[in-house]
Amino acid sequence: MIQVAAAATALGLVLAACGSTKDKAAGSGGGAQGGKVGATLPLLTSPFWQAYNNYVPKMAQQSGLDALPTVNADSDPAKLITDIGTLLNQGVKGLVVTPLDSAAVVAGLKQAENKGVPVVAVDVAPEGGKVAMVVRADNKAYGTKACDAIGAKVKSGKVVQVMGDLASVNGRDRSEAFRTCMKTKYPDVQVLEIPAEWKADKASAGLDSLLTANPDIKAVYMQAGGVYLAPTEAALKRKNMFFPVGDPKHVVLVSNDGIPQELAAIRAGELDATVSQPADDYAKYGMYWLKKAMAGETFKPGPTDHNSTIVEVAPGILEDQLPAPVVSKDNVDDKALWGNNL
Repeated sequence: MIQVAAAATALGLVLAACGSTKDKAAGSGGGAQGGKVGATLPLLTSPFWQAYNNYVPKMAQQSGLDALPTVNADSDPAKLITDIGTLLNQGVKGLVVTPLDSAAVVAGLKQAENKGVPVVAVDVAPEGGKVAMVVRADNKAYGTKACDAIGAKVKSGKVVQVMGDLASVNGRDRSEAFRTCMKTKYPDVQVLEIPAEWKADKASAGLDSLLTANPDIKAVYMQAGGVYLAPTEAALKRKNMFFPVGDPKHVVLVSNDGIPQELAAIRAGELDATVSQPADDYAKYGMYWLKKAMAGETFKPGPTDHNSTIVEVAPGILEDQLPAPVVSKDNVDDKALWGNNL
């Protein structure tokens, strides 16, 4: 990643990051300032994405954009490409896309570029193609924060990470960061892994097998609480390993998402912590950057006016890295958490 520029140039970066540059983006098209916009969803089986789906029309309206009903790829990268093509054929002037596969989505981005339609990617960065902005939290930080939350309670023994889809940069970033953090900071901890592809059934089956072979598991890191929390708790109950936080036999549980169900589990003493992905801000700033891109504005690395930083994650791909706080019993009732405001 490109680091934020030195203080001497910070003012210029702030202005650029906030959209003061009025140059037309290549291929954005002179007529892209008005008209309908489209938004895709990766899936609707997770409470996180259900919440995001509800935020999209509200945030589009707040940005003054006219959004068509969202389209759901239903966990199918090929359907996502079809959905993008369908929206483009409906004449949308801008797209907010949530990639499933960081490589496969490039085909859809090329379709949009050929039609001069600007695209903002949300949650997952593509491996190539043209996007005006990626709106995403630092997913490597998710893995590191989860590692530290577990490491504070587990100094040795076996822990499990239930991984996301490794075809997604999110799954790769969280997995690699958790693994590296554990190896570096907590060398007496052994990390076992379940490649669950953001699917509850795969998490359930993987945990059943792993807990049978390793009844001495001390912690589980769930990379998507919206998908993995329920099957993880159910698997622990089947193995008579489900005990409340504070009990000597408690298996430490840490997740990512920040959905109301996770916050309730923290209050109930079932879940130790989660890293709150900003579902509301994903929708808000997806539309925010899309509106600017449709007006022909271009952007540069640097701090923004909304407590985040734009970094260049790959040549030509800028990412607005939004804050994602750790939630535990100490701050679970914070009204600033989106999960407390649905």
